[in-house]
Amino acid sequence: MHGIPEESDAAESEALLDDLSNISGEDKQSHRRKLIRRLGLSFFLFGLINNVLYVIILSAALDLVPPSTPTGIILFCNIAPSLVAKLGWPYVLKGRIRYSRRILGCCLLSVGGMIVVAFYDIIFMRLLGICFASFSSGLGELTFLQLSTTFHPPSVGGRSVSYFASGTGAAGLVGASIWWLVRGLGVRTGVGVSSVLPVVLPLTYRLLMPRPSAFASTSFPSEEQDSADTVPYVPLPTDDDTGIEDGLISKVALGLSPSDKWQLVKPLLPKYMLPLFVVYLLEYTINQGVAPTLIYPVPSRNKYWLLSHIIHSVRDYYPLWQLVYQATVFLSRSSISFGLPPLPARLLPLPAILQAAVLMILTLESALGIFDHKSQGLSFTFVFLLISIEGICGGLAYVNVFYRINQEQHEHPTSRDPERAKQEREFRIGSIGFSDSTGILLASLVSMPTQVELCRAQVARGKTLCKSL
Repeated sequence: MHGIPEESDAAESEALLDDLSNISGEDKQSHRRKLIRRLGLSFFLFGLINNVLYVIILSAALDLVPPSTPTGIILFCNIAPSLVAKLGWPYVLKGRIRYSRRILGCCLLSVGGMIVVAFYDIIFMRLLGICFASFSSGLGELTFLQLSTTFHPPSVGGRSVSYFASGTGAAGLVGASIWWLVRGLGVRTGVGVSSVLPVVLPLTYRLLMPRPSAFASTSFPSEEQDSADTVPYVPLPTDDDTGIEDGLISKVALGLSPSDKWQLVKPLLPKYMLPLFVVYLLEYTINQGVAPTLIYPVPSRNKYWLLSHIIHSVRDYYPLWQLVYQATVFLSRSSISFGLPPLPARLLPLPAILQAAVLMILTLESALGIFDHKSQGLSFTFVFLLISIEGICGGLAYVNVFYRINQEQHEHPTSRDPERAKQEREFRIGSIGFSDSTGILLASLVSMPTQVELCRAQVARGKTLCKSL
């Protein structure tokens, strides 16, 4: 599934050049700001809508399967097809990406999957619908990250990545909130209502997002221009059969060979893929294996007045930890959008190192209890802070890895041919997308025995709350 031909891009670019030549410097500045705002909102919506169904499905897990069915199967069906999409599309397919068709295909697949979940009570059909939505989400994430590489200069591409990451972070809070509001309507109505959300994606792409040619024809401050060794930017058509009049692009664009892709991937493995994989493996092991066991007695109103208004039963702890996690993921994934500087490339492994420390400490707290059982307030505050650090590490790893790869491919091009350079940029950012999904999938397998063993350790020391869940 690659886009509807956009043969008007060249004409749009010429028209924009004519318009911009006739307006003042102040008007040009206002025009640039409007373009950036539209771009930011577009990619924020791409990230939000593309990921929100994933969160809704996880939030609705208990309502989608019978009590006798492990909810872990929901997580597996919600991530495995996404991994297949992230592996298949960049590594197997080749040629120019048709963004319009691919985004429309993702929309239809997501809507269809959610309708199947909503209107079928058979567990097999619901899992099949979840698989459709998951595949669409994985392909959508890959597509929007690749789309960010088509914007020029690099600072514009970096903004698109940062706003997309911010949208994916917001999806956690928005998705959980949507299901909280509609769950009272039942699975059929609640999930059915949610199925219309993906329609926002093609509408945003066609009606709100500015074309890359709009930025190519708009002057930016000198510090945002490319360095001298960067491939000169040439607006490229998105249809495989459309050429450029000056002869720079052949009529049929040749795709990258498997050997070309391997040469591009090799340097990315230790620098980007490994840190992202480790962070997500540890992060989801915490979320699915350790956090469910971080429970304490219901706080008394006299001793813990504020805490008693939040926690009313032992089952309230896990949703609270997930809320803290989702909120901090959103804030950290939005860090570059908020104006904070990105992590230096040499510090990209830092979130994974901190995440490993958080996992070890939380595992120790769950199994043995770091503080005395009388210090419930201290234990709660300690876990709250560690879960916050977990979310911050996960969010920082995601936004900084994709931001850095987006910027690096402008700084160190391997080809002087514009079409080939474009395909290399798209492949490189798409090739690392499976790292986080692989980590999540492996964590879903590791977390099940982890939760069981931690509960046994708690029972062995006389704490039996995990058995009452």
